[in-house]
Amino acid sequence: MPVGDSTNQIPAVVTDELVMFPGMMAPLSLDREEDMAAVDEALVQSRMVLACARMPGADEDSSPGNEDIYRFGTTCQVLKKIAVPDGSQRVLLQGTQRGSVKRWVQTEPYFLAEVEIIEPPVEEGEEDNELEALQRHVLGQFQRVVELSQIPEEAYLTAMNVDTGGKLADVVAANMNLPVSSRQLILETTDPKERLREVSEMIQSEIAVLELRDKLRTEARGEMERAQRQFYLRQQLDAIKKELGEGNEQEQELNELRESIEKSAMPEEAERAALREIDRLSRMAPASAEYSVGRTWIDWLIRYPWATTTDDDIDLEQAQEVLDEDHYDLEKIKERIVEYLAVMQLNPGQQGPILCFVGPPGVGKTSLGMSIARALGRKFVRMSLGGMRDEAEIRGHRRTYIGALPGRIVQGMCQAESNNPVFMLDEVDKIGMDFRGDPASALLEVLDPAQNDSFRDLYLDVDVDLSKVMFVTTANVLDPIPSALRDRMEVLQLSGYTLNEKVAIAHRHLIPQQMEEHGLPSSSLRWRKTGLEALISGYTRESGVRNLDRQVASVCRKRARLYVAGEHGPVSVMPDRIGEWLGPAKFTQETVARHKTPGVVAGLAWTPTGGEVLFVEGALITPGKGLTLTGSLGDVMKESARAAMTCVRTRAEKLDLDATALGESELHIHVPEGSIPKDGPSAGITMAVAIASLLSGRPARHNVAMTGEITLQGRVLRIGGLKEKVLAASRAGIKTVLLPKENEADLEDVPEDVREKLEFIPIEWIDEAAEVALSGRRRSAAKKKSSGGKKSAGKKKSKTK
Repeated sequence: MPVGDSTNQIPAVVTDELVMFPGMMAPLSLDREEDMAAVDEALVQSRMVLACARMPGADEDSSPGNEDIYRFGTTCQVLKKIAVPDGSQRVLLQGTQRGSVKRWVQTEPYFLAEVEIIEPPVEEGEEDNELEALQRHVLGQFQRVVELSQIPEEAYLTAMNVDTGGKLADVVAANMNLPVSSRQLILETTDPKERLREVSEMIQSEIAVLELRDKLRTEARGEMERAQRQFYLRQQLDAIKKELGEGNEQEQELNELRESIEKSAMPEEAERAALREIDRLSRMAPASAEYSVGRTWIDWLIRYPWATTTDDDIDLEQAQEVLDEDHYDLEKIKERIVEYLAVMQLNPGQQGPILCFVGPPGVGKTSLGMSIARALGRKFVRMSLGGMRDEAEIRGHRRTYIGALPGRIVQGMCQAESNNPVFMLDEVDKIGMDFRGDPASALLEVLDPAQNDSFRDLYLDVDVDLSKVMFVTTANVLDPIPSALRDRMEVLQLSGYTLNEKVAIAHRHLIPQQMEEHGLPSSSLRWRKTGLEALISGYTRESGVRNLDRQVASVCRKRARLYVAGEHGPVSVMPDRIGEWLGPAKFTQETVARHKTPGVVAGLAWTPTGGEVLFVEGALITPGKGLTLTGSLGDVMKESARAAMTCVRTRAEKLDLDATALGESELHIHVPEGSIPKDGPSAGITMAVAIASLLSGRPARHNVAMTGEITLQGRVLRIGGLKEKVLAASRAGIKTVLLPKENEADLEDVPEDVREKLEFIPIEWIDEAAEVALSGRRRSAAKKKSSGGKKSAGKKKSKTK
């Protein structure tokens, strides 16, 4: 950087929001005592001052001694000074040269700086092609800025007459609307080429901003002009139509709305509100936003099926045929539905209970609602409540909000075009709640027969009658449903399907549907029972049939590929063919391998997706002390483990066990599949028998599973979900099930084919469970038999200890 040798002491003034450049002339207002004293001193001496800019955001009271004031400025000649009555001064400065502050000589009564004058480098002019190109480029950019902004054209003319690149950069920077930091950067750049490059980059950014601003202004001006033009054209069109006697289009539209309101047969309250809104619209401009909001509201009122009713076609025999055609088994559920329809036929005006189908996924809850609608001849509407957190989804949004709509209940009624559809509320157990309200509480009014004849949607703001609607709900579990909402519903439990039931469902429904969807002739696949059983047991383990449907589709895809390749002959679906097409089986019966060592016992658990076989493993660690529990166990299950440990100690003598090991070693109980949370009291007897097996050294029988809550004295208490647990035992290949004696009557709900395949032993004490599970001696047990169409649970012959 070329510099001169001259160093002078010059009074300094601090400028705010202004950076002086050499050759630049600018007025300056001075209101600080130090600045005015500096100018006075300059007028007495050489009329020269140093103008230094204050950094952006710096304190106004900053002195030149800190870092808030730039140390690089411009020496300026004071051309004129004017005193103002308020005590301040106005001065006219003209920049001469760049200067760098070497040190501050004094700060009172004015700022005096030792300044090193920066001499401008000598430019080669026309011989330097790069410099010439930069000058022309910057000049062209500056011309574009002048065209887009309010910079006077004289500034561009001044720039054109500049003879050097450095001066051109200074002139452009002085006339541009740049921040202080950018101007200071240009001032401190002494090399002309580098200075032009910096100025070019800043101009390019400014051009982009100015062009965008110009575009936005043009678009806004165009919108305003278009709106005004449309307004004038409408006025002219109305005048022309009036002359021709054709009337006003808006008036015709409102008259049509009045006719639609009369035809809709809406209640008197709704009709008055609608006509009042039409009168209000007649005084509005159709182009206004409020007009469209009111018009949309009236459309929803007219669209609602106030008086449109579907005639019920109640025929109990036909209803039974429809249910049997759509669903296999589920006899109790279908019987309850037919009873419901029978009451409707005897008393059409009576509102029946709200049916709630509860069961694992894939057992046919939603399709039951569709079958009810088909049996009645009614419209069917389904609304999923899963994940719903906003109360407005039920009650609707108030019209004051932008984009307001009716609630999904009213939308569903409009979709059905009937005021008595079968309305299914799916996944009622998965409703959420947050700051926007509680949708479950809003459903209380919808499902309450005493209130839903005057349900008020916040958007419509009139009462609508939901008493004719047949509401049906579904859920996987009951626990998440609020008690007040659960109280308004009649719960019908749907358990999982057995192997034989899944085979029948696949033959009747899944296979024909998938064959049709894949375009396969019915003769191209011959489904053998052994192959279908292998598919169900080896590739699916679920209570419902959704995954089975996917596996059947996979088989159909494999056959479709072969069929397209030219193999049109029939193919038998056997177990070996299933393994060839679908790969190794995903599920195997692992009970035998689990029971080779003492301390491993199979238990039965209930989950929202059906029953499961749960293995409990125990181990003694010496030396050690206490109880360790692993496997993502819940608090209730941990308490069951502690109770089981105490129970074994108290019954050690009757169990013929040496319980001293429990005091000398650490007992570790683990339930595999640790990533899955587990909880509940029904694993108590399983843990107790596992501890007994560990202490006695006798492994449990591999084909025995058990369930029941244990007490400290060794009594086995009643549990829930027995049917789902028994079905899980059947799927896993279990042969003997130990269950609490109090649950013996619940075996009535277990399918007959499962009762005939399994042995059920009711127990009251842990001694009985240990004797059956560990001794290897089979106790007398009752097989489930069918007697005169009535299912009865057998009685245990042996006495209870």
